[in-house]
Amino acid sequence: MQPDEQALCFPCDGDWLTAVLSPIGPGALARRGVLIVVGGPQYRAGSHRQFALLARSLAAAGIPAMRFDYRGMGDSGGAPRTFEDVDLDLRTAIDRFIAAVPGMREVVLWGLCDAASAALFYAQHDRRVAGLVLANPWARTNDGLARATLKHYYLARLLQPAFWKKLASGRFDVRGSLGSLVGLVRSARGGAAPAAQERPSTAPGPGLRERMLAGWQGFRGPILLITSGADLTAQEFLDMVKASRPWQKLLADPRVQRQTLAAADHTFSRREWRDQVAGWTAAWVRSW
Repeated sequence: MQPDEQALCFPCDGDWLTAVLSPIGPGALARRGVLIVVGGPQYRAGSHRQFALLARSLAAAGIPAMRFDYRGMGDSGGAPRTFEDVDLDLRTAIDRFIAAVPGMREVVLWGLCDAASAALFYAQHDRRVAGLVLANPWARTNDGLARATLKHYYLARLLQPAFWKKLASGRFDVRGSLGSLVGLVRSARGGAAPAAQERPSTAPGPGLRERMLAGWQGFRGPILLITSGADLTAQEFLDMVKASRPWQKLLADPRVQRQTLAAADHTFSRREWRDQVAGWTAAWVRSW
């Protein structure tokens, strides 16, 4: 029988963080657990309860899991912050997770979207982080999104019969679509950018992609990369990799395992996609 989940509260620089622990069976021991890092703005349950279901699936497979709200999110106190400023939240969450699970010595950080980026920033600085699961990592730039939209959305639309039927019926907004297309082409070339495309940033110094690259280079543990075929965030990340020799070298490293769900959206919203991601995660965590 699977033990009940446990609600946890713990301090973080004067504020209190809230977490839910999904333990394994009574008497069972695990050396490694999975800490699910929440991408914002959302809380520990995740989109369509994805993180709650993932944690329970991992615990049923004998892998303890914990999901938590960092400061300013969900039920945790403190001022809201971006994914670029959660290192202390991650460190205190790992402290509490390890203290709550007897015999556990190391963790895998599991992150979707900008939580994957946050995990990359942090992992190299904490020896207790043994591995990373990065799902559809956030590597957003204005020109990168524009190129990804042109390549993976507009070209795909041209191949859809529904598009041509709509065009022939006169129900297609040609003027509006052309205006949008021109704006994207301009952005892709580094010109004026459409509004509201990037996460707010409070971190000075290197850009997002440079920090992600440095984080990946500095972390020497195994990495599981999961990408969705029907997600512009994933496609923008993969386009970045294709255009960069340093990134290509990193993803070709034997310690990196890649999995792709060709039809899946950004949050793996269907049950079969969610279950596949949970299965891949559990098998990978037990494989080393």
